[in-house]
Amino acid sequence: MRNLGLVLAVALFCGWSTFALAAEGATVAGPIGGTDMRSAQLPPPGLYGGMVFFYAAARGFVDGSGHTVPALSGLELARKRAAPFLLYVPDVQVFGGSVAVAGIIPAGTECGRLFEATPQRCIEGIGDPYVEVAWSRFFGTVRPSKFAGALPIAEGLTIALGFGVVIPVGKYNVADATTQGLSIGNNIWDFAPIVAFTYMTKPIIAEGTEFSAKFYWNNYLTNPATQYSTGSIFNLDFAISERIGRFQIGPAGFYTVQVADDKQFGVPIAPDGRRTKVLMLGGVLGYDMPEYGAAMKLKVLATAITENTVNSFGVSFAWIKKLQ
Repeated sequence: MRNLGLVLAVALFCGWSTFALAAEGATVAGPIGGTDMRSAQLPPPGLYGGMVFFYAAARGFVDGSGHTVPALSGLELARKRAAPFLLYVPDVQVFGGSVAVAGIIPAGTECGRLFEATPQRCIEGIGDPYVEVAWSRFFGTVRPSKFAGALPIAEGLTIALGFGVVIPVGKYNVADATTQGLSIGNNIWDFAPIVAFTYMTKPIIAEGTEFSAKFYWNNYLTNPATQYSTGSIFNLDFAISERIGRFQIGPAGFYTVQVADDKQFGVPIAPDGRRTKVLMLGGVLGYDMPEYGAAMKLKVLATAITENTVNSFGVSFAWIKKLQ
């Protein structure tokens, strides 16, 4: 993998977030952005940095049967985030693979309301940092691109294991979160074991079709301000994309399902534990700039299926560059 030059490493640690998973606003591991293309791959040894910009909008809250909750039909929320990040890949090999540590800190604004009779207002601040450690190993061969100036292509399978943590030190106000639906931070620890794979085929359509997926198992501690406990959540980020020289493009998605009930003071929330299910679909476009040691990515997703959360739309733009 060290011969590949810069991969789209931003995919390592930026997980898509949804508004108000369950009732307490818990997000899945990785506060903004999206894991999609090359999600199991690591770049060559070095220090990398960049920025992610994210915007999402949501309307209406849907119950466990997929129907809009009348009392929350006037819900309107908009979220804007900018998040600098660092990724470090040391020049060591562990069990034949590479290791990395990454961190990202989001900041921005959030505007909206929960109820139609409630006036709209905005808050701003720094959100919860997210850190991740990962191990990645490539099984395959590296072949050159047919296009001059493009990165080589890693044909074969890459697997990755990792662990992510959302650290609840961002701005949080219990009244804003529970009565207005606004929350920059979440006041909830999230610990997430991670498994990922990336598989690149031989040239079929263009230079190779890539299948990538990254699975997170989110485990939350109780919110000490409300004694609300969000049940464990599985989420899967995925993409099927085609390499065409410096470009990589294809459909992408995000699927999450809650496998345990939400509880407050140890009692499951009626009637269904507020178990969340979300499917978001859209597309992703990446562009490599190997002469600058840089890459960028644009991703758009919209809700296709939702239960016990909101209908939402989001777009993210990420840029990464090797610093040393």
